[in-house]
Amino acid sequence: MATLVMETDLGLPNKRSGKVRDLYDVELPDGEQALLIIATDRVSAFDIVLGNGPAGKGVVLTQISKFWFDHFAGVIDHHLISTDPADVPGLTAVEQAQLAGRMMLCRRTRVLPVECIARGYLAGSGWKDYQRDGSVCGIDLPPGLLNGDRLPRPLFTPSTKADTGHDENISFEQGAAIVGDETMAWLQEKTLRLYGLARDYAFERGIVLADTKFEFGTLENSLEPILIDEIFTPDSSRFWPADRWQPGAEQPSFDKQYVRNYLETLVAAGRWNKTPPGPALPDAVLENTLSRYLEAYRRLTGAELAL
Repeated sequence: MATLVMETDLGLPNKRSGKVRDLYDVELPDGEQALLIIATDRVSAFDIVLGNGPAGKGVVLTQISKFWFDHFAGVIDHHLISTDPADVPGLTAVEQAQLAGRMMLCRRTRVLPVECIARGYLAGSGWKDYQRDGSVCGIDLPPGLLNGDRLPRPLFTPSTKADTGHDENISFEQGAAIVGDETMAWLQEKTLRLYGLARDYAFERGIVLADTKFEFGTLENSLEPILIDEIFTPDSSRFWPADRWQPGAEQPSFDKQYVRNYLETLVAAGRWNKTPPGPALPDAVLENTLSRYLEAYRRLTGAELAL
């Protein structure tokens, strides 16, 4: 049984924490400056960290990301060096055990301040946009589409990358003003290519990959971005069971939408107003969330993940 890890306190420098991940600076034996990324079991929804999380969730996220980084190794350069705690200098044996399965040792980059989103299906905020004005993030779509419909072509809908609070959708032109025309065109091409390849791979294995988001960064002596952060996980993507996909309704999912749906019941009942602090999830919601993540891992990799 996995140990619940809601936060870490390692003897490494410059700890900072995101909604789900803890990060530390690492100096490798050859002097290279690296980054340690730890996926805790924290759960974030509506940009708020909830009061608890499923034990082992961070392990599943890390192992799914590792699978995809390996899968796309010949397609795009990325930041992952190792997922073995023994490769991180300065960890105690206890710390190595705590991080087993849930850490990524990565090349350090300058993060590009544009989050890259690919949408292949109409869902979430995109569906709300479409209902309002027939478009998604300012991109016009044909009339008559249903919630959950596959789009005529995948869309690239960038957003700002906010350290706190909500990201904001931006146009391609606004993104180009931030990172430059050439870089923005590169980000669009890579985002849509990776999404298309992963969408087709996942569908063959019983998963509709409805949408996803990427982050990119540049190394110290290079201008060409590399893929960073997590990729194609249930925290960064919408995963639907292909055999139950039916446009016109809310889709069952293998991702965080299950948690969002539960939280919406609290909002409807007046028990939470989507402001901090986030509520704790009941045991049944924790168990069902983890089982969905594990099923996504099994379908994508063809293997079972023991926690």
